[in-house]
Amino acid sequence: MRLANGNLCRVIKRIVEIGNPARLRMEHRQLLIERDNSETGFVPIEDLGVLIIDHPAVNYTQALLATCFENNVVVVLCDSKHLPCAVLLPLAGHSLHARTLRSQIAASVPVQKRLWQTVVQAKIREQAGVLRSLILDDHPLPLYVAKVKSGDPENVEAQAARIYWQRLFGAEFRRDRDMNDANALLNYGYAVLRAAVARAIVGAGLSPALGIHHRNQYDDLSLADDLMEPLRPLVDLKVHEIMQNRPDAQVDKESKAIMLQILSWDCLWDGRRVPLLTALSYYAAGVRAVLCEGVRASPIPGI
Repeated sequence: MRLANGNLCRVIKRIVEIGNPARLRMEHRQLLIERDNSETGFVPIEDLGVLIIDHPAVNYTQALLATCFENNVVVVLCDSKHLPCAVLLPLAGHSLHARTLRSQIAASVPVQKRLWQTVVQAKIREQAGVLRSLILDDHPLPLYVAKVKSGDPENVEAQAARIYWQRLFGAEFRRDRDMNDANALLNYGYAVLRAAVARAIVGAGLSPALGIHHRNQYDDLSLADDLMEPLRPLVDLKVHEIMQNRPDAQVDKESKAIMLQILSWDCLWDGRRVPLLTALSYYAAGVRAVLCEGVRASPIPGI
């Protein structure tokens, strides 16, 4: 079991990963972890932000899951390759969920396109920041930010990505979800980040299924896929760090421990540093204000 604590701000949440056979149950509103018929740990459920279950021999009770959802805890299930394969979220995480959902559905296309423009611009700026910090060269990514128009009809995001990946991992690198190299680590990090973003979206009363750009009818987390875009470089930084130390690194116990540090990362939010899970809550609330309340723009977390 690994725990990571937010170390600043008014909302402190824990990330718990269960990677060995165990029985999980609730007692006195605490998550109790039992192995070999004895207690090995406990965590108050109200302190939980993300619960990751990464072993096929983990059993858990319905009462535990229900209480997790009451406290807006996202539960992530992993497959045999240790990659997140399912995200369990509460149906409603906000007292005004129904009203917010109606407003979200009614958000105009121009509003959604402007929001997507802001998201893509933020993503490219963060990618430039990663390159600047690692190889002291972000050229020409900053020039692409100004090229992004409402809705990004020219797909500047993809143009910038081609430059970014080759500079970050080498000219031969290709972003391929089926490759068992740095791509596997990226897949794991993105999946965990996606779950955390979905948790924040539900907590803000929004539906994660109603995207502003991603609109796959089979994707129940389209909005999470949209809003996580500027945050992907956080994962990229960690993967680069791992690959520098272990060029043949796989998704294993050591690399997962490093990747999970992302969720307690102190990121930049509106001029101050706060843990990522907290920034995501602010981020989702800001997006709700843009989509549902007519606010023109809202800050996006940054590195």
